[in-house]
Amino acid sequence: MQVQLKVNGRSERIDVPANTLLVTAIREHLRLTGTHVGCDTAQCGACTVLVNGRAVKSCNTLAAQHEGAEITTIEGIAQADGTMHPMQAAFKDCHGLQCGFCTPGMVLSAIDLCRQHPNASEAEIREQLDGNICRCTGYQNIVKAVKQGAAASATA
Repeated sequence: MQVQLKVNGRSERIDVPANTLLVTAIREHLRLTGTHVGCDTAQCGACTVLVNGRAVKSCNTLAAQHEGAEITTIEGIAQADGTMHPMQAAFKDCHGLQCGFCTPGMVLSAIDLCRQHPNASEAEIREQLDGNICRCTGYQNIVKAVKQGAAASATA
């Protein structure tokens, strides 16, 4: 079946089997490999993308379910000149990453979190990021990065 998506601002028409997961369409058909496959059960959040601005775990949804949707992957949040999104810059500045495997999903989840809760407390950030697992950082620097990214996004 053919599925029409708008991915990172570009219209994409992909021909996929009806049972193709969104993460598979993104990684294998569109070759955008920043979206990671972690657990395959929507538990870890490594596959998180933005669908019409909302964080969605792409390993748990079919590409066909998103016909006509606007999908944003980690590759699509920086500016055209390569300037990082304020949340990416905050993760870098605050050392909110180590191995980097969870980072794309964590950054996209954080962008949606800050859109919904622009002045989130540390406790709220921890609660809202509960569906994204990081096995390296202990989350302290991630929380600091989310707060800094939220502040920078508000002024950008």
